[in-house]
Amino acid sequence: MTVVLEAKNLKKHYEVTTGFMKPKANVRALDGVSFSLKAGKSLAVVGESGCGKSTLAKLLTMIETPTDGILEFEGQVKDISNASILKELRKHIQIIFQNPYGSLNPRKKIGTILEEPLIINTDFSAAERKEKALAMLEKVGMRPEHYHRYPHMFSGGQRQRIAIARGLMMNPKILIADEPVSALDVSVQAQVLNLLMDLQEELNLAYVFISHDLSIVEHIADEVMVMYLGKVVEFGTKEQIFSKPQHPYTRALLSSTPRINPAHRIEKIRLKGELPSPLNPPTGCAFNTRCQFANDRCFKETPELIVTDSSKAACFAIAEQRLDYLK
Repeated sequence: MTVVLEAKNLKKHYEVTTGFMKPKANVRALDGVSFSLKAGKSLAVVGESGCGKSTLAKLLTMIETPTDGILEFEGQVKDISNASILKELRKHIQIIFQNPYGSLNPRKKIGTILEEPLIINTDFSAAERKEKALAMLEKVGMRPEHYHRYPHMFSGGQRQRIAIARGLMMNPKILIADEPVSALDVSVQAQVLNLLMDLQEELNLAYVFISHDLSIVEHIADEVMVMYLGKVVEFGTKEQIFSKPQHPYTRALLSSTPRINPAHRIEKIRLKGELPSPLNPPTGCAFNTRCQFANDRCFKETPELIVTDSSKAACFAIAEQRLDYLK
């Protein structure tokens, strides 16, 4: 299966001021993330707020440039400092934002919103642009008369369908979905998710699906990447992550998610303490301040991703066979 996007040791650090007359600090929003994305497959990125999910989305869509690391598109490293290369890449990698109420311009009609990418990137005539916009509206379950209406005339679910249509206007190969259904009612969430899955099958799209809702991830993902404080703590297939989580943090996340299958239910795990500040991350393993299995090594050394019984996980307790639930 074709790998359309590969990230190698992606990092994004921000220099911020901590106060008047105080030295600047370095925030490691993303600190060494690697993965590959295959055509027609979905990679879900999960974790608490502040773990680096949205920063990763900005790097993948080239809204921001990485501090370090490499992005390969279809096996080639692209120089995104070159404006023409950057413009070409952005045609192939599009994003759906979280809030459908804020991502559509309220002063423009839906037809204008959908045609804007074509005006910028193609030499299509007005008639060709309208034809493509109407065809895309139909593809996402909207009617032709919606072409002349404004965003305020639609519900949240309809607006997100329009946002999806806009993202598909340039026939991209990759769609970054940043919490695309979190602002919608549960019944509408299912409709939008089913639409995304149907479009993926029809168009062979690759998805990077960013979410904090693991029940949604279980429905749509092929692979899952669990992040904590800018780092990947576990990576595996959906089946590996949900049936046999290895890392203590992954297990804690899953324990907070209702499960229909009793065999997959995990006793509620309450993590003590708050997520550490990225301005002052702990030394060693980033999770050591909240992990009941941490020992001296966890506070001194940083674990790397290793192959476990099922997934890949970054945890010394797994390597040293100190986890009761894996015995």
